[in-house]
Amino acid sequence: MSEKPERKFYLKQFKAISNAIATYDDFNVLADHLVEGVCRTFKVKGASIMILDEIERQLFRVSSFGISEAYLNKGPVFVDDKYCSLGTGLVEVVEDMQHDSRIQYPDAAAQENIASMIVIPIKYHQAVIGVMRIYHDEKLELHESDIDSLCVLSNQLGLVIQNNGLKNFVDHVKMAMDNLPPRILRG
Repeated sequence: MSEKPERKFYLKQFKAISNAIATYDDFNVLADHLVEGVCRTFKVKGASIMILDEIERQLFRVSSFGISEAYLNKGPVFVDDKYCSLGTGLVEVVEDMQHDSRIQYPDAAAQENIASMIVIPIKYHQAVIGVMRIYHDEKLELHESDIDSLCVLSNQLGLVIQNNGLKNFVDHVKMAMDNLPPRILRG
């Protein structure tokens, strides 16, 4: 019988990360710090934050830590809503990356020495808009409370992603309005 994993994420760390999520101005820096922090806190091989492109039905990486460029560029990551956390909204555990039918690139995972993965959905309200993937070179087990904390932080990250997208949209509209001829603006 295996031992219960040790808890590594306590209120102090949770508060610090929550504060960072709420106050960072630069989404890319925030995402980079989050994946690095996850790797260091849980002593795992790597982590990535990926956002869903609903039109293409694939995930696009916005940040990663501990993973080689070769693995990151292995090919497009397509979504199968039926079996993955994007469709179910639940945490997904992949214990054997080389022999799990949900994995699109098992050979690339083997070359990267990734044995297992935990996928935390990133949600905005009830919609799953991305995932945080945590990779390890052996069977990855996290304490249930740590997974709960990661889920809450991922939901906070979902708010930031949504707000960042809305801000970009408003900035584009404003730029377009600024470029209109004055006669159109006068009515």
